[in-house]
Amino acid sequence: MKKVGLGIGVVVVLVLLGGFVLNQLGGAAQAAQVGDCARISGTQDNPSYQALDCASEQATVKIAKILPFNEQKCPSGGMDYSTYTGDSVFCLMPNFVEGACYGQNSDSGIAKVDCTTKDSVKVAKVLTGKTDRGACGDARAAVFPEPAVTFCLERGDKR
Repeated sequence: MKKVGLGIGVVVVLVLLGGFVLNQLGGAAQAAQVGDCARISGTQDNPSYQALDCASEQATVKIAKILPFNEQKCPSGGMDYSTYTGDSVFCLMPNFVEGACYGQNSDSGIAKVDCTTKDSVKVAKVLTGKTDRGACGDARAAVFPEPAVTFCLERGDKR
């Protein structure tokens, strides 16, 4: 099995960091709904939340589920969701696009990059409605159970 390694680990950590930053935003995302996308930028001390169309090049996270405030657990059985906690709990997942590559960005944590970028991660396949690790073959599977999505990830900068 091919090792995708550090690059994918960095992408997952950056997505989770985005959830921490979103948690610091207070009421900025109160009107958000399941399926909405956003870009988070700035610093941990001064984050900026920007609601965006999911087709936007800059939309890096998607709201997977909104839970009542007293229900603080996002769905389990796959990758950990990052969260925003305000009047309710938002479970966030990456807004990855099939064929696109992602890498580190000093402003937003993660951004689309050219696939030749060192340590970039390519989304080889997006399986909507499925949580099937085996469908990724040699690529690394990032599975989110609700809504059911499997991202098949591989190194973007492989030659």
